[in-house]
Amino acid sequence: MAAADMPHLPSQVPIEAYGDGGFQFSGMRQKGSLLCLASGLYAWRPLVLDDVTADDLEPIINAPDRPAFILFGVGPRITSVPQSLRNVFAAADMSAEPMDTGAACRTYNVLLAEGRPVAAALLQVP
Repeated sequence: MAAADMPHLPSQVPIEAYGDGGFQFSGMRQKGSLLCLASGLYAWRPLVLDDVTADDLEPIINAPDRPAFILFGVGPRITSVPQSLRNVFAAADMSAEPMDTGAACRTYNVLLAEGRPVAAALLQVP
């Protein structure tokens, strides 16, 4: 599914809170996972790393303002991204920086505050 077809907030804003199965930003609560792209914040289908497919990465890979790397919040604990997903990123000449979702949210906020280009794929934390 193209990012434009997904429910979204059409701007990048800081993540105010995460946990309890979702995220808070711009005074709103989003249940589930979240994609943070230059074009906005989008609801994202997968809930855990094992659910992420190549199709779920299409909005990132095909973004017109595609970043060189994406912060990948893999859930409550750091784990490696499966080789099949790393291959998808490598084929698009991108890298995914895996970290626990909390660290990914904090890093996203810092880079956003510094005015640097940033993108994140954030899996929800139960």
